[in-house]
Amino acid sequence: MISLVINHAKDRPASHDNDEGPLYAGRQKIFPNAVHGKFRRIKTALLIVTLGIYYFLPFVRWDRGPDAPGQAVLVDFAHQRFYFFFIEIWPQEVYYITGLLILAALALFLMNAVGGRVWCGYLCPQTVWTDLFLAVERFVEGDRRSRIRLENAPWSVAKLIRRSVKHTIWLAIAWWTGGAWVLYFADAPTLVHQLATLTAPPMAWIWIGILTATTYTLAGHMREQVCTYMCPWPRIQAALTDEDALTVTYRYDRGEPRGHYKKNEALRLAGLPAGDCVDCFQCLHACPTGVDIRDGNQLACVNCGLCVDACDSVMTKLNRPTGLIAYDNDANIRRRLAGEKEVRRIVRPRTILYAGLILFVAGIMAFALGTREVSGISVLHDRNPVYIRLSDGTIRNGYTLRLLNKLGTEARFALSVTGLNGAEIEAVGIAETESGRPVVMVRPDQTQEVRLLVTYRDELPPQASIRIGIVATPVSGGEAAIAYDYFKGP
Repeated sequence: MISLVINHAKDRPASHDNDEGPLYAGRQKIFPNAVHGKFRRIKTALLIVTLGIYYFLPFVRWDRGPDAPGQAVLVDFAHQRFYFFFIEIWPQEVYYITGLLILAALALFLMNAVGGRVWCGYLCPQTVWTDLFLAVERFVEGDRRSRIRLENAPWSVAKLIRRSVKHTIWLAIAWWTGGAWVLYFADAPTLVHQLATLTAPPMAWIWIGILTATTYTLAGHMREQVCTYMCPWPRIQAALTDEDALTVTYRYDRGEPRGHYKKNEALRLAGLPAGDCVDCFQCLHACPTGVDIRDGNQLACVNCGLCVDACDSVMTKLNRPTGLIAYDNDANIRRRLAGEKEVRRIVRPRTILYAGLILFVAGIMAFALGTREVSGISVLHDRNPVYIRLSDGTIRNGYTLRLLNKLGTEARFALSVTGLNGAEIEAVGIAETESGRPVVMVRPDQTQEVRLLVTYRDELPPQASIRIGIVATPVSGGEAAIAYDYFKGP
């Protein structure tokens, strides 16, 4: 019986009622049209500023004194330091990196609450480099129609030359992108000279090659695929946004019913409903991810505002009010349809919370940076024996002391004891003293271990365990470091 059912099922035609389509959609190449307007100017300005900072910041100098790196921003793996102008981060201060990541996340949340995926549209590295690669493509191959014709044309000498020039420039940009990243991990002028003379370390060439390949592939070939399929942020921000966030929105309350300009004008003259949208598809042709914003908010939309500029230029030519596509939200569309006044609630509990958290975390980090110590001390009491009674009856305790010098110059520390009046202190193997205190020299960026003996000649109470502080005071001046332990007796 079971076999009959199976055979019968095989003979039936396949049903597509539950077919949800392929798991992966093949890429349809997009040819965005060049647009002009307010948001395009903002994107261009941000592109110039961000790429200028990225490419030229490694060459900015900062004087930190003799024998210290002179590069303003440097990740110095060899000496385990991160330099950012006047800030110097040590390996044990990795919590500052954690704080920066928290600030970055909160900033993304705040930007999403105010303007949706505005980060993706203006500041994301994928968007910035894709914009740059598209500018090169337009310069070499022409506008949208010319690029489409070239794409569909058979291979010829002219097509080969244009494609070769375009990809050569792309590879040059990608190579310099990878090279600029490596410059943040070594002295930039020195590494540039080594690269020019082919004497750079192999690791530099490896990382430049990796970053060249990824930049060329992601910005030149994958483009919107990265934003739509690879990046997790669209899914995250979709869960974080609310109806008050201003996103690029087609105002269908004004645009529908759409139709050709002359047809809609005739409907208006006849007193019939007619929208401002003339179905010109300029918004679709301007979109770098191929989104038709008139279909509503979509995952692939990066809120770059280029469709706004494209639509505004059409409305201006038709003597219609601009803003048919604008930074708005569906809540305002519903209000306008109901005859109510639109509301823009940028300042609201969500944005106040994010802004407050950003200020709170930034304040903590600033306070920690401003009050951190440049030296450190730790102490470990001897375990066996805990104390020693000398022949003259005095009690001696032994400690292992470790001094830390975080500066790039040599430091000398004078050692003393608090909490036990009359105690004598001796640093084994240290001859230098100052005012009766042993002085220990610690090399730059080093730690120094010292064997410390503390002797007390007066009578101690039974089973004594007195809390003492071992103080390391910089001889050249500065804040002293202190570590606490106990002086023990019989």
